[in-house]
Amino acid sequence: MTELSLLYEIIQALAAPGPLPRSLNQVLQILAQSMGMRRGTITILNPETSELQIEVAQGLTAEARRRGRYKLGEGITGRVVETGEPMVVPRVSQEPLFLNRTRSRGREKDELSFLCVPIKINQQTIGALSVDRMHRDLNLDQDLRLLTIIASIIAQTVNSLLLIDREKDRLRDENLKLKGELQERYQVGNIIGTSSRMRQVFEMIQRVAKSSATILIRGESGTGKELVASALHYNSQRTSKPFVKVNLVALPETLVESELFGHERGAFTGALQRKQGRFELAQGGTIFLDEIGDLTPNVQLKLLRVIQEREFTRLGGTSTLKADVRLIAATHRDLERAVAEGAFREDLYYRLNVFPIYLPPLRERRADIPLLAEHFLNKYATEHQKPGLRMSAPGLDLLMQYPWPGNVRELENVIERAVLVCDEDTILSVHLPRSLQRQEPGEGGRNSLAVQVANLEKELISEALRQTRGNQSQAAKVLDTSLRILGYKIKQYGLDHKKFRAAARQGAYPAEERGMGQGPGY
Repeated sequence: MTELSLLYEIIQALAAPGPLPRSLNQVLQILAQSMGMRRGTITILNPETSELQIEVAQGLTAEARRRGRYKLGEGITGRVVETGEPMVVPRVSQEPLFLNRTRSRGREKDELSFLCVPIKINQQTIGALSVDRMHRDLNLDQDLRLLTIIASIIAQTVNSLLLIDREKDRLRDENLKLKGELQERYQVGNIIGTSSRMRQVFEMIQRVAKSSATILIRGESGTGKELVASALHYNSQRTSKPFVKVNLVALPETLVESELFGHERGAFTGALQRKQGRFELAQGGTIFLDEIGDLTPNVQLKLLRVIQEREFTRLGGTSTLKADVRLIAATHRDLERAVAEGAFREDLYYRLNVFPIYLPPLRERRADIPLLAEHFLNKYATEHQKPGLRMSAPGLDLLMQYPWPGNVRELENVIERAVLVCDEDTILSVHLPRSLQRQEPGEGGRNSLAVQVANLEKELISEALRQTRGNQSQAAKVLDTSLRILGYKIKQYGLDHKKFRAAARQGAYPAEERGMGQGPGY
């Protein structure tokens, strides 16, 4: 066999699928069969103990392999690994450094030569490749060059596998870190709200999170149903398993069944291969079905079977699959009315309504608006690199008075917009959308330019007094005006600077010192 053919065969052996020791054994067998090289060994250095151990060997017994241990610098192999240079022993019987730890060479020692070359990764020696060769067959330069090339090929293969193992470890660590962050983020205590209505929600989450009961979360759009579902999963016994979210409204009606339960190849036009459904992907974990009130009657029937029998069948399939999944559903619809009108199955309704959790709209938990507003303000001020941004008192008053038909989601959008349009250090009412500033019928005259300018001026003076704890001299400097003009304006707008001083003593200001919720925000 030519040298080129030999190297090709060795590369093929190392590239073959399977464990690395098996591939290395194959390399040693090729050397023995094609080149007459006996007792091939690959020795690897343990960096912690500085000890060399035979990793794979050809022509050695298991007992001989166990005896083949060397300290760094000990014997021929130890010297090669220590120096990173190859060594050749023309006759092993005449070399005192040759230790023959494996005791595998008998009377033939006088006729044997020993070749050992280092295995290097990025100039660092990690082991050695060694072989026995009959002295009469020894071609020093050619054999040494060939073994050096083979050791280099082995090193590249080992390095690639080490990189893969490191990447796997990195991904595993990153996965564990992300799971930990998710679990921390969705702790019940991180959901913002101190109102009595939200305290009831927190209590219900704590009661049911550890169980596997089916849960129905009800509430208007934007109240945070998905956030509660996440808190339920990440505080359950299934937290290490998948959490699959499905927004049923976002799926075309014709694809809902396929998305939930999967399909077999050829189940319908365009089904070119088998596809796993969301229930299959959520095995062992939790599936969250948002807007379940929009399901078609056919899918309602199949979902009922999953809940009752804990099994399902792929679309177009015949085999039954088990469903070890906890179901959390959510809807903003009036399911009782839908049942009465025949639009929603009564038996499915009772299966879903095992443990209902009702999320109040924002207009029914106004006490939480300041906390939520501060949280979103902090979030988007950081995101858009506007540190120190705060909300003015009149601006907060507008937030408190607005009915919030879009609930918490609308509040978040309003705060983000205000952060983007505000170029000062305080968000004023003028930075809020006009929908929050609309006037009552019959008050159109109050929308005149003069009135709006006056309102803005009053708000700026109020903010300056709040910022300076009611100190008029400091407030005048903040506003870049004289104390006399400021005093006139305070009297004109009926402002009482003493109230700002009293509020400061009570710890009501500034807003950024009162502390904010750190959770996801709903």
